[in-house]
Amino acid sequence: QVQLVESGGGLVQPGESLRLACAASRNIFRIYIMGWYRQAPGKQRELVATFTSDGDTDYADSVKDRFTISRDTAKDTLFLQMDSPKPEDTAVYYCHAERGPAEYWGQGTEVTVSS
Repeated sequence: QVQLVESGGGLVQPGESLRLACAASRNIFRIYIMGWYRQAPGKQRELVATFTSDGDTDYADSVKDRFTISRDTAKDTLFLQMDSPKPEDTAVYYCHAERGPAEYWGQGTEVTVSS
């Protein structure tokens, strides 16, 4: 069993940077594909950023060049650096871990971008 706990959400103004963190209950980063998803009110959950199976990164077009996914393998922590956030980035952000048929979700952390 894997537990994922997100933190770092909150209310920010447009353009104000924010960093989300996801702590894993055990060292899974080398064997699980880790990523961030989000779900805005009234919308479906969507992929924001992810590490690929070969260690590269992939981003949704809407956040490319503004958000950065990174990880600290020694601390079992995944990050999402959100630069230049926009009101349309308002959503609950979820950490996700996947390996074959197994997948795990965090409880989510809410991000509101508003002036």
